Amino acid sequence: MGLMMQTHEDTHSSLQTNFPAGSRILIVSDDDSDTRQLRAMLSEGGFAFDCAKSLRAGCEAAKSGQFHVVISTPLLKDGSWRRLVDIANHSDLRFEVVLWARSFDLREWAEALENGAFDVLDAVYEQPRVVEATKCALWAAYLKGAGPSPRALRPSQVV
Repeated sequence: MGLMMQTHEDTHSSLQTNFPAGSRILIVSDDDSDTRQLRAMLSEGGFAFDCAKSLRAGCEAAKSGQFHVVISTPLLKDGSWRRLVDIANHSDLRFEVVLWARSFDLREWAEALENGAFDVLDAVYEQPRVVEATKCALWAAYLKGAGPSPRALRPSQVV
């Protein structure tokens, strides 16, 4: 009997994190380069998504109840991401908010998590984490009751 060692890369590649069909992501950013980056990464991850160029448009889209995760830049020209969390809480919508930040210090990061953000991603250094963080936020939203129950889906329906 030989001892078999599994490296971090082996473990990571052997784990398959799926998400239910019909999952929708909303990107809220008034910066075209951020939107392009997020669109490319989410497309590669197999997500269905829509984009809003202002917080006002993003809030209206989020109120529709069609989205399970909202990825937003922290401060848009017409307001703060906190309005999205307020909508989720006050309208009993169960989407999660992930922040895509270019400049966020540790204090702001901790404050964002305390104020309801699911995660804060550094746009410069954490691009590889976008798909993983979005999947985690998606499952957290489902655990809170957003969308169809993952157990109700047949394995063939899981993308």
